[in-house]
Amino acid sequence: MSEAPQHPNVTVQLSGEDGNVYSVIGLVQKALRKAGHREAATEFGQAALGSGSYDEVVQLAMRTVDVS
Repeated sequence: MSEAPQHPNVTVQLSGEDGNVYSVIGLVQKALRKAGHREAATEFGQAALGSGSYDEVVQLAMRTVDVS
């Protein structure tokens, strides 16, 4: 069973987007900032940059925001 993301009211579309890990990080951070979650955007960026792979960043995104 999957857990709900920390910010379920923030939706980020990753399907059909550039598969570049920095693009994923930027999209999630932009959406969080736009929704007023500046601190969460910073925390996400730091955690994502410390991840070991693209898949880990996508999983982190899915735990943080609603990913479509």
